[in-house]
Amino acid sequence: MAQPANPSSAAKLIALLARFNPVPGFADYTGPYKVGTVDVEIPVSELESPAPAPSNAADIETIQFRIFYPAPPDAQGKRITWLPAPQREHLSAYVQFLGIGQMLASAASFLPRHLHYTSIPVIKNAPVLEPNTPNKRWPTAIFSHGLGGSRNAYSQIAGTLASHGVVVICPEHRDGSAVASFIRIPSQQHRYFVRNTRRMVPYSRIQHDPSDEVYALRNDQLRIRLWEMGLVHEAVLGIDKGVNLTNLNKTTPSLAHFVGKLHVHEPGSIIFAGHSFGSATVVQFLKTVFYAGRPELENMEDQLYAPSRDSSIYRQVTPRNVTILLDMWCFPLLSPTTKPLHDLPLPIYAEPHPPPSSSSSSSHSDPSNPHNPHPSPPTPGGNALLAIESSDFFNWKEHLHATARVLSPDPSAPRVQAAAFYEDIASGVKLREPHFFYVDRSAHLSQSDFGVLFPWLMYRIYKSEEPERALRLNRRAILQVLRANGVPVARTWSGDLVDGMDGVRGKMVGDAGDAVSVAEGGEGAAAAANVDSGAGDRAEVRDRDADDGIHNDTAILDRSGNSAVEAWRFIDIVGMGEVVVDKAHGDAVVTISDQAVGAQEPEMAGVIEPDAAETAMAGDT
Repeated sequence: MAQPANPSSAAKLIALLARFNPVPGFADYTGPYKVGTVDVEIPVSELESPAPAPSNAADIETIQFRIFYPAPPDAQGKRITWLPAPQREHLSAYVQFLGIGQMLASAASFLPRHLHYTSIPVIKNAPVLEPNTPNKRWPTAIFSHGLGGSRNAYSQIAGTLASHGVVVICPEHRDGSAVASFIRIPSQQHRYFVRNTRRMVPYSRIQHDPSDEVYALRNDQLRIRLWEMGLVHEAVLGIDKGVNLTNLNKTTPSLAHFVGKLHVHEPGSIIFAGHSFGSATVVQFLKTVFYAGRPELENMEDQLYAPSRDSSIYRQVTPRNVTILLDMWCFPLLSPTTKPLHDLPLPIYAEPHPPPSSSSSSSHSDPSNPHNPHPSPPTPGGNALLAIESSDFFNWKEHLHATARVLSPDPSAPRVQAAAFYEDIASGVKLREPHFFYVDRSAHLSQSDFGVLFPWLMYRIYKSEEPERALRLNRRAILQVLRANGVPVARTWSGDLVDGMDGVRGKMVGDAGDAVSVAEGGEGAAAAANVDSGAGDRAEVRDRDADDGIHNDTAILDRSGNSAVEAWRFIDIVGMGEVVVDKAHGDAVVTISDQAVGAQEPEMAGVIEPDAAETAMAGDT
């Protein structure tokens, strides 16, 4: 089981103070488009919430998010710093999150460390590139952060997608899971001095014991997160429609350049993604929305989110929303009081909602009518689901089995059965199994910006290797899953194929005037992509033009078990949920229960929250 390498308090202090020197900036994104960004904070009072605000959200008067988007090639302007403002408070919060006490963290935040100047390769307030997609709108994703995250903390994933033609909305949650968050008080924004115009939401460190109290605290956080996700969706719709919304972040002069450019109104069009607690948030959000009004949820002991079935978000969530779950943390999904929600499958496996009653008599809208000229498309099943694990979470076997159940068509079953993927055994119609992979020798934080910012720290504590590779493999898989679901995205850059590409099929590789089809093979195929077939060789980095790469990276989604992609492994969930153990030299099948997963949670606390490892060690001394 993956655990931190048991560093002492002194070792951690040395790691964070003596070597707390991240890279001064990130490398440029690998897509063909420049990337712009804006910061947005909108009063909740201006948005029509799909569901009532939770009782613990009374002081949350705004929603906040950053947008990453494709920008024109001639866009010019300043980059933004990775640390949000106010920087000193955020740096202090990050140092505490990584394991240093409050007094030392405050002192460290005054030091002229490079983190103050680390920049993200985006152009602040750049124009939005005119969409070149078939519908003249950019695909749009909403990405939910994990513990200790922020609206900037996944800039490598979000910015990469933007550079390939996806607008990415990154909310900053105010449930106490962000490393620190600051709420601008709408009624106080007229003041000349900043003091008393904002309210801080500090990071809330919650124990990892599987007790009723801890489950209740995580559910309280989820109530805020799901409510915020619904509000963010409303805000994005309003921005695209040109609704006059107040942006309290005055560093963003206008949002008018987004009007009519976001693919967000068609049901099932928005991509939902997250990391860790953010992945759990996406799962609960999609389920509570899609199954809204179901008796088992209305009678559930602990309601999380109950949107109106007349709301825009209810119309948006369908089986066709592409769902991306990075290192999903299952503990928040296992609360006994929300078990009816856990036992329902993700919408990708479900039948679409019936059409509105007002038009149900029309064959034009009735999917069951054989003469319907516009029938509902088939349920995509696991083809619309990508889940990627770190080594930390893959080696946590109890948790891995719990994850497999969540990703299956029947999470209530103790074991994932192959038959569960058949819509009808007699007909032989089978749903696709999910795209489920893990990155070898990677850490839980490798899918955030932390792996690249603090490579020495990630290796010293978590034995994580090559953080750039972890991000590279993640972005390859995300881009290919989007293509597999008809989402128009730009080519995968040839420089991202250094981990292997044998068996890739599809369009062209190399320069526009010297293109070679990989499907045709030949000695020019590898050369065109600058990928040498020799073991251990690395691709030469070339100009990142629109034609320098491939448009069908099939190798990254290979399920054969013989993938040519280095450090990348497929996980077959069929049969998971039970394990064979040796009981007195006689094999026995043992079901991995939710209780077993919860029992292992305290041991893995240091993987999920770095400071938790030191807290646990301190308690043992």
